[in-house]
Amino acid sequence: MSAPQLNQDIRGVLIQIAGARLLLPNATIAEVLSYADPEPVEGTPDWLLGRIRWRGWQLPLIAFSKLAAIAEEAGGLGSKVIVLKALGGDAKFPYFALLTQGFPRLVTVAHDTLVEDAVADGDTLPTGVHARVLLNQDQALLPDLERIEQMINDALQQAAQAA
Repeated sequence: MSAPQLNQDIRGVLIQIAGARLLLPNATIAEVLSYADPEPVEGTPDWLLGRIRWRGWQLPLIAFSKLAAIAEEAGGLGSKVIVLKALGGDAKFPYFALLTQGFPRLVTVAHDTLVEDAVADGDTLPTGVHARVLLNQDQALLPDLERIEQMINDALQQAAQAA
């Protein structure tokens, strides 16, 4: 890569979840919705809250804080749902939804403002987290979206087999 490509700013989004903040590229977000109770899916882990209807799709809704064992998280007044574009390329699973606490905040991610936040010796990253970062001194987690998609897929397949 040439130097100008490395120094390009990226539009990002800081998303507040219970107990942490997530940093995602703005391009992964399809829409922000008001929270409504999802339709439960029997036999799935507690972090998979159920399915919501969106533009003709039945999207799995996850509570990232529960999935990553960071904090308990439930939807309610003030909660939002972010529809994310799935990265796996599965035509049957092009989107999934993430429970958040309030509106996401647009940020500019410059090469020199984002640094990896060192993990203490013996400390492992939570499930579904690719890295801990500092963006202008704000702590955030970079979610491992491909792993999360695989976990959702696995949970839904197991629930379908058990039904």
